[in-house]
Amino acid sequence: MKTNQDTAEPILAVENVSKSYSGTDEASLVLRSVNLTVAKSEFISIIGPSGCGKTTLMKICAGLLSQTSGVVTFAGKAGTPPPRKMGVVFQSAALLPWRTVMANILLPATIQKANMTKAKERARELLDMLNLVGVESKYPWELSGGMQQRVSIARSLVLEPEVLFMDEPFGALDAMTREKLNLDLQAIHARTGATIMFVTHNIAEAVFLSDRIVAMAARPGRVADVIDVTLDRPRTQDSYVDEDFREIETRVRNSFDRAAAS
Repeated sequence: MKTNQDTAEPILAVENVSKSYSGTDEASLVLRSVNLTVAKSEFISIIGPSGCGKTTLMKICAGLLSQTSGVVTFAGKAGTPPPRKMGVVFQSAALLPWRTVMANILLPATIQKANMTKAKERARELLDMLNLVGVESKYPWELSGGMQQRVSIARSLVLEPEVLFMDEPFGALDAMTREKLNLDLQAIHARTGATIMFVTHNIAEAVFLSDRIVAMAARPGRVADVIDVTLDRPRTQDSYVDEDFREIETRVRNSFDRAAAS
């Protein structure tokens, strides 16, 4: 069976990327010789034990950190995505408390001096997509954690980025809210066609959302396995108990365990 990465145009590539924060010996390496190609419109999750460099790799791909060696290419050219072509969502919503929901969503458009008429139209679409209609004038402190994270996702998408980087965005949320946001994110991915790189510790979440899952090993961080997720879309909450889902989840868990032990 052909997978998404077989048929789609590559948009992001990591070639022999290593990262060291200090020193030159093996113990100082955070990442070692990481190679990864991400297809256009692909949803790829990165899992692995704590300290394996998942977030470091994501930040390098997003241009938030520089690699010690190796090359990152975007759309066939050396370098990371320009700010207008990417969005970033972290575990903390990091909303500005003195700005309303709408003003927070429009912040990237303000910073980038984008067309505000178009940005406001897009913001209204995102409010609808993320079940935020009616809270436009509220402030972050008036919202639940799940609602704040929805606003953060809307903010990251307001400039219609080609690539979305997400670093454990639902890690601090309760299980029920997390499942709802996974459904929302799947719908957003289907509607926007954005390429998504998603960092998580949650194996079931990775299987539910992804086209492929990258399992990383630690000390130093490196790619240990890449698992194709060939489940039909859209996926539903019933997918979690599907036999094919559980089979892929078991394979990913085994890869995760091997990576943690290596």
